[in-house]
Amino acid sequence: MAIISTLIGIFAPIFLILSPFTSYTDQILSIHRTRTSAGFALDIPGIMLTASMLKIFYWPGARYDISLLVQAFLMVGVQMTLLKVALDNRPAWRGERPFTEMGKSFVETGTGRPFDFWRWKQQRPYWEYVLFLAFSLLILHTVLQPDGSSLYTKFIGALGLTIEATLPLPQLYANYRAQSCKGFRVSVLANWLFGDMMKMGYFFASEPGRVPWAFKMCGMFQAACDACLGVQYWMYGEGEAIGDDDIRLS
Repeated sequence: MAIISTLIGIFAPIFLILSPFTSYTDQILSIHRTRTSAGFALDIPGIMLTASMLKIFYWPGARYDISLLVQAFLMVGVQMTLLKVALDNRPAWRGERPFTEMGKSFVETGTGRPFDFWRWKQQRPYWEYVLFLAFSLLILHTVLQPDGSSLYTKFIGALGLTIEATLPLPQLYANYRAQSCKGFRVSVLANWLFGDMMKMGYFFASEPGRVPWAFKMCGMFQAACDACLGVQYWMYGEGEAIGDDDIRLS
């Protein structure tokens, strides 16, 4: 048992650091090669960019394991690349310009989201959101200078990890509506599932206090959702999607 724990302690951090590349490179190349992001949930880069930035600014107060911090920085770069490729190659759909439907209810706008968030027709609002989030967190950190016991540190840590835990949900919903997993690379799913095993082993094999319990709880929830994605792949396969292309780009 001690040998297994030692091996996990050595190799799991390396896997965690490299996971942004191993998980998403094939998806990026597939979208670029096929010239379409239909079937890929556009919410994935949005979730990961938000969660990773929050985790980066969570580190100065929490001082969690350094490999998780390096992973967060690399994830930001990879997800920005994925977002760019997905936006450049998304199919024609009925998106709206941001803030043009402010007088209507969420149902009337057709997206079910305030201000059509992350359903924008133009690319510029996506990058404005990323920059706004980064600068807002930088200003808050500079002004508050939080430590590990501050409410702000605990809040952004819990928020970032909770957002990351929802990562599989948009893809689960997109697959369910289309009754197909076409467009979502099985390599991404395989890396998510393998990553869940490595993370759980590393989190629980690490010495007490090295990995906060918030990481462990959110990791377990995400692992359960990833398992559901595996069941969907088994049920639906990569057959033709049911419904409009804009449903597939969730």
